[in-house]
Amino acid sequence: MEVSNNNGKIIGALLAGAAIGGVIGIILAPRKGSKTQKKIIKKSLKIRDTAREKLNDFISEICKDAETITEIELIENDPQLWRS
Repeated sequence: MEVSNNNGKIIGALLAGAAIGGVIGIILAPRKGSKTQKKIIKKSLKIRDTAREKLNDFISEICKDAETITEIELIENDPQLWRS
């Protein structure tokens, strides 16, 4: 009977701990789940927009560099420019 009594105490303690933890979690929760989801979505969209903007800037720089390289190659490979 003593083993059964200990098991009952352990289960009771676990249930009490879970209940206390749940109550504390509800009391200390900073905001509702829906508000947290909205905040996460808003932040994710902001990060996405920033990343998209930086990627577009990077692509623009690459295109400018490619144009410059192409112009240099055209000048260097144009035989008429070297005759004068």
